[in-house]
Amino acid sequence: MHIGIDFGTSYSAAAAIIDGELSLVRFGDAEQFRTAVFFPELVPDPNDFALTPALEAQLETQLRLARTQQRQQATAAAARGQMPVSRSEDELRREALRVVRRQWMEEQTRAATASVASFQHALFGEEAVEGYLESGGGNLIESPKSMFGYRLDPQVRKVIVHIATHILEHIRLTASRQFGAPVRGAVIGRPVEFRSSMGAQGSAQAIEILREAAAVAGFDHVTFLEEPAAAAMHYHQSLQQRQYALIVDIGGGTTDVAHARLGGGEAAHIARSWGLPKGGTDLDVSVSLHSFMPQLGKDQISMPAHRYVDAASVHNLPKQREFRQQNYRLIDEPFGSRLRALQEPGATTRLNQAAERSKITLSTSPRHRAELDFIEHGLAVELGSEDFHTAIASFLGQIERTLATVRNDLDQLPASVFLTGGTSRSPQVKAHVQACFPEIPLVQGDPSLGVVSGLAVAASEADRQGNFPQAMTKNKDIDTLL
Repeated sequence: MHIGIDFGTSYSAAAAIIDGELSLVRFGDAEQFRTAVFFPELVPDPNDFALTPALEAQLETQLRLARTQQRQQATAAAARGQMPVSRSEDELRREALRVVRRQWMEEQTRAATASVASFQHALFGEEAVEGYLESGGGNLIESPKSMFGYRLDPQVRKVIVHIATHILEHIRLTASRQFGAPVRGAVIGRPVEFRSSMGAQGSAQAIEILREAAAVAGFDHVTFLEEPAAAAMHYHQSLQQRQYALIVDIGGGTTDVAHARLGGGEAAHIARSWGLPKGGTDLDVSVSLHSFMPQLGKDQISMPAHRYVDAASVHNLPKQREFRQQNYRLIDEPFGSRLRALQEPGATTRLNQAAERSKITLSTSPRHRAELDFIEHGLAVELGSEDFHTAIASFLGQIERTLATVRNDLDQLPASVFLTGGTSRSPQVKAHVQACFPEIPLVQGDPSLGVVSGLAVAASEADRQGNFPQAMTKNKDIDTLL
């Protein structure tokens, strides 16, 4: 049996066609789950720490950095007519030793083999986030899809494949139980362009990771379908008249567009597609940077701006690690203590949740108050519509440029624009898409299930034909017919 799987950046879903009807896989009471997994991790014993010659050299480097930072802060304080805060050499050495010790612990953790046994008690979705926040230990991976296309060292790649395997196995076993039949095949959605640091090579690596993970997870046959093409298959079934349509899928990690000929009882034909590796998670980061990070010193203290990006990027493990490794002991108060609080386990996740809630609330409400008690008692941020508009302006501009490119590439405008994807819930995003095609009717699809519904149709065809249905593949040669 084949199922369709929407392995999303923010949320994942699965579905199948049963007796001619769409049947969504239910994960508990929900039809999708947050793409997050929490698993225990074997960590070294802190008592094993001992200064080696290499660690001594790191300690001296940290000391030099601390001394330089203290001199710079003293100079800045004097310029403001303030008394500088001075720390003794012993205090600086203790702080430097603490940083080296923490870095050693993290290096030992990364070097430990991520065995399959460590994933046996994994939690998924919201339970994963709650389990991580309650335990104060283990490891939470959010939006692992965001990392598939980036350059990975062998050990990190091994961990990422394990995580993808566990998520896909969770989906396969849940579907098998619900449908009462072994699920051994899948049509998995993929963006037109994965988020990547390596261009096309990154997308190829991402597909390789998914294919490898699916095989270990128990899938014997896996094919891939671009997500806007899958959404087109879903829309195709509702169209009585043959027409050209533009499919705009704005998800958590990417924005994908497809031009297709659909409806009329004939086979769907995907003509061409375009991709923008930006989505809803970028809006969360933008809201965090614009409205929350100034409370932690952004634009007010002498600290590289990318440290705040690192803290906000919960979907990027290397950036999160870089933020946690920094020493903020010498940062002026109240920002130093707030930054150190943000380094505590689970704090960046809580901040991301606050940003996501703010994004959702401000999409339809003029005001929102975000409580940040986990950073400092009584700390809160008041946000208004103007803050939200400023934070998302860059993303809306990128969508506008992408759709302008699409429009210029088309020889014939579509009869309709079909909008889907979780981020399409935002009225501001929806209005911006409509403004790019003002003369064309905008059809709002199900934001969560438009893609997975089309993947289920493709999976049904795979079951029926025994291979991937040719009518659903993208054919660049058809461009001359448009």
